[in-house]
Amino acid sequence: MVGKNCFAIASDRRLGVQLQTIATDFQRISKIHDRLFIGLSGLATDSQTLYQRLVFRHKLYQLREERDMKPETFASLVSALLYEKRFGPYFCQPVIAGLSDEDKPFICTMDSIGAKELAKDFVVAGTAGESLYGACEAMFKPDMEPDELFETVSQALLSSVDRDCLSGWGGHVYIV
Repeated sequence: MVGKNCFAIASDRRLGVQLQTIATDFQRISKIHDRLFIGLSGLATDSQTLYQRLVFRHKLYQLREERDMKPETFASLVSALLYEKRFGPYFCQPVIAGLSDEDKPFICTMDSIGAKELAKDFVVAGTAGESLYGACEAMFKPDMEPDELFETVSQALLSSVDRDCLSGWGGHVYIV
């Protein structure tokens, strides 16, 4: 979700196989650099593999360009990487959130073959996606300050995962 010169990215903590809970402290959100985060919902092994490949590609970019990737560039990289594997896709739905050099927030999500969905307010992914859309639509206000954004995202996440039996066990919220 986007605020005034900031963004929030959040996820639940449950790792499960269908209705069986495997772990209650699973980390879905990863930091690429100080102003760029990616959240990967979906199959845990594919998420970890995709994250490792993305970190590798980002490090190569840093070595070649001597700077960090912009969020828009990183989104294109993720999209291209997913599209390469379209016939045997990674079962992941990435959510990318970052700040540009001018402190303008950027958010987008993709399907498993890299089709981007850009938004100005919020994006959602995962098993609780339908209830997250409803909660975010009801709670979102433009130009929220970081404290208000944290509270809004936390309440939207908690109210949504309460309505979905395949997610839950608390959450992680990052504000940048």
